Amino acid sequence: MAAQKGRDLLLKLDDGTGNFVSVAGLRTQRLALNADAVDVTHAQSDGRWRELLAGAGVRRASLAGTGVFRDEAADMQVRQIFFDSLLRRWQIIIPSFGIIDGLFQISSLDYRGEFAGEVTYELALESAGALTFTAI
Repeated sequence: MAAQKGRDLLLKLDDGTGNFVSVAGLRTQRLALNADAVDVTHAQSDGRWRELLAGAGVRRASLAGTGVFRDEAADMQVRQIFFDSLLRRWQIIIPSFGIIDGLFQISSLDYRGEFAGEVTYELALESAGALTFTAI
């Protein structure tokens, strides 16, 4: 994969009808994909090297981003999802790589404002089910 512009990573929310819309302009973002290991090492493990159980760990994705909301309606929608503790379908689009699609919960929503600047937010999402990856 060639170098990409950070601003091209997109975060979209299912509007409830199956259509995905950009709700926020992320200026910085971080996507982390993790898989826990299940250690099955025992007294007779070869050379006492750790042994892992394939396919047994819990997989998860986390996304964090900072930016500005596109408009008041988008801010209100994300805020309501947070206060209602809803699981919603989101898409994370990584240009020239692929699309990660699935249920996420907003785990953190922070607002911040500078005296001579705009109001910004920080959003954190945690996966809440199986995710799909589609190469583009």
